[in-house]
Amino acid sequence: TAPMSLDEIEAAYLDAHKSGQDVARLHSGDLSVWSAVAEQIRRLEKHGIPYTLTPGVPSFAAAAAALRRELTIPEVAQSLVLTRISGRASKMPPGETLAGFGRTGATLAIHLAIHAIDRVVAELTPHYGGDCPVAIVFRASWPDERVLTGTLATIEALLAADPMERTAIIFVGRSLAAQGFGESSLYDAHYQRRFRGRDGL
Repeated sequence: TAPMSLDEIEAAYLDAHKSGQDVARLHSGDLSVWSAVAEQIRRLEKHGIPYTLTPGVPSFAAAAAALRRELTIPEVAQSLVLTRISGRASKMPPGETLAGFGRTGATLAIHLAIHAIDRVVAELTPHYGGDCPVAIVFRASWPDERVLTGTLATIEALLAADPMERTAIIFVGRSLAAQGFGESSLYDAHYQRRFRGRDGL
């Protein structure tokens, strides 16, 4: 469907439905983020065409697995922001800026921004510091997957020496290199689980 317009996709759905056929529409990643599925749903509902959505593996999750990292670390970062920068397809709403998210100190997973690494560094360094860890994952989960790690101070030079384009995610945050963090209470011997209790607690 890559060369098809939304109107053409809608027409294909409608023709199939009238013929009693089912349509399997495959998307990369997960439908909940940046899938452009919302406008397709709107048109399906306009025609009363029933549909279901099957979840996939979002690229940020595949990239985190490639890094072998948890993105939320106790008392280091408990929030993950999935964001992007303005591009040709759609602009960012006012207020949704890298600097604004950076002020929270959360771990950032920045999509569709590898071509603007200089802007990412410039907007986030004042909030995270030049020593803040950065990881770039190119084509996560694919055979040619690549990982590049550095800091906000070094990542531009590292990327210039080992270029990546398009399908890459930029992670920024202290959780990426956290080592001396406290362990969560979840597996503490004295922690009483609501649904999996321990005798004597």
